[in-house]
Amino acid sequence: MSLVPPGLVAMVSAGIGEVGLGAAAAALPIPLDSYQEPAGAGLWAVLVHRATVDPVNLAALVIFVCAIIHTFLAARIRHWADEVEERHQARLNRGARSTGPRADGEGAEVSFAAQVLHFLGEVEAVFGLWVVVLAGAITWFKGWDAVVGYVSGQVSYTEPLFVVIVMALAATRPVLGLAERCLRTVAGLGRGTPGAWWLTILLVAPLLGSFITEPAAMTIAALLLARQFYELKPSRRLGYATLGLLFVNISVGGTLTHFAAPPVIMVARAWHWGLLHMLVNFGWKAALGILVATLAYYAVFRRELAKLVAPPERLVEKRPRKPVPAWITQVHLGFLAFTVWQAHHPAMFIGAFLFFLAFAQATAHHQNPVDLRSPVLVGFFLAGLVIHGGLQAWWIEPILSRLQQGPLFVSATLLTAFNDNAAITYLASLVPGFTDPLKYAVVAGAVTGGGLTVIANAPNPAGQAILGRYFPGGVAPLKLAAAALPPTLIVGLGFVLL
Repeated sequence: MSLVPPGLVAMVSAGIGEVGLGAAAAALPIPLDSYQEPAGAGLWAVLVHRATVDPVNLAALVIFVCAIIHTFLAARIRHWADEVEERHQARLNRGARSTGPRADGEGAEVSFAAQVLHFLGEVEAVFGLWVVVLAGAITWFKGWDAVVGYVSGQVSYTEPLFVVIVMALAATRPVLGLAERCLRTVAGLGRGTPGAWWLTILLVAPLLGSFITEPAAMTIAALLLARQFYELKPSRRLGYATLGLLFVNISVGGTLTHFAAPPVIMVARAWHWGLLHMLVNFGWKAALGILVATLAYYAVFRRELAKLVAPPERLVEKRPRKPVPAWITQVHLGFLAFTVWQAHHPAMFIGAFLFFLAFAQATAHHQNPVDLRSPVLVGFFLAGLVIHGGLQAWWIEPILSRLQQGPLFVSATLLTAFNDNAAITYLASLVPGFTDPLKYAVVAGAVTGGGLTVIANAPNPAGQAILGRYFPGGVAPLKLAAAALPPTLIVGLGFVLL
């Protein structure tokens, strides 16, 4: 699963850099080894040269920055939409008093401006909207065929599709029920209090990301936090702290293995990293970082967590549902396992999902309705992100290739906040001559920064889609970054010092 066009690797391996620069410039994006920079050129000279060779580079960067700024303004835009809607409703009420009731069957008049603002304020739609602007810029410089060739030929949508499917599967009643029963056993050690649930979910679920993939772990953790924690209406400060901690823990929790976390998958084969290498160099440090960061937040918020009490109606259900038969749960786990196994082959896991929908219909009395709205919106978000991210290699690669171990770790952490961490590690895998310490630094930095923003790690949009309704006005990016910063520093120090 890659946020960088797979065709880039094929072009480089085929030796496209050996042809003239004019021929290479027709490609989108231009292969990195085809720019023919002067030997010994500085970073600024390289960036200016690449922007001059292909103006699409600079246009794509400006548009990408605008999209990121848009995500930070989304909450404000939704607030404007609410204000416009209120004024529109007030005008309708005044008109109704003067003209009488509307005719039967005539729908209520909506405010077009308010609806447009609501759409512009949806975080999941931001990058897709700016893809339209990007397509216009590419058309201006290279023609419509270049847009079609890039969007439909060079960009890989495997990761967005995978996240859509795995979110839908992990949110089913049998899978979620099994996860809840398992975590309930652990939370029972703390007498099943909201604080015990909080600790259990934030400590255990992220580590599951090393085995069932990070998107599945995020979906399960977010759904359980919604049920066992956010429904109890914690303070806004604790709510943001929990979300930031969840994002950071999920990002580093996938590093126990070499096959589950996208930023690790990007380099594992190229650098010959196996299970033992990940456990020795990353896994135990990640687990320790998760433990320390979570306990630190628990110490800060322990009094507030102790005051959270589940409402009486949740303790005893008036109409308890029949338990899901074990064989149905096993079939669901089989579909989930097959999806994880075939994560690099969309035709396989999408085909299996169609069979799953048929099975869910046949066992509907043991299922919740399959809700695809949130997964599809998250998929749309990620699809837009991979389209933009695939055109950012021209400036990220020269920055990474010029840094030593310490600055590289910090730069990878910061760059990850504004571009998916899988893209950062993938570009690092293309840099020749990377030593083992530099390889460690870039991957450690990429997973460390994966919780700072919604776009920093592929599973984050899934978590926001599930938990966003508990934040009035939506999740504020700056508050999320502030909440994620302390655990980011903790796990970062663990990777640097241990």
